[in-house]
Amino acid sequence: MPSDHKTGLRWSNWNLLLLVPLLMLVTPWFNMDEPRVFGMPFFYWYQFLFVPLGVLCVGLVYLKTKDEPVVTGKPDKLGVDDLDEGAN
Repeated sequence: MPSDHKTGLRWSNWNLLLLVPLLMLVTPWFNMDEPRVFGMPFFYWYQFLFVPLGVLCVGLVYLKTKDEPVVTGKPDKLGVDDLDEGAN
């Protein structure tokens, strides 16, 4: 039975912060040897830098969006037993 309210995905401007860790996937930007940090080429330390940065971005988006409601509109009037139509 289709319902007339939205569920599931929701939008928040905080979600745009999730694009930052994806910048690590553009390898032509960091495919170089110099500058080196502690003898480690730029290619490697740049990727290691993005690990905590990605965790920070995902954690921040989670904290800022966790209390937003998922369901908008009318509440669902179906009970759990109503969903098991073929069980009878």
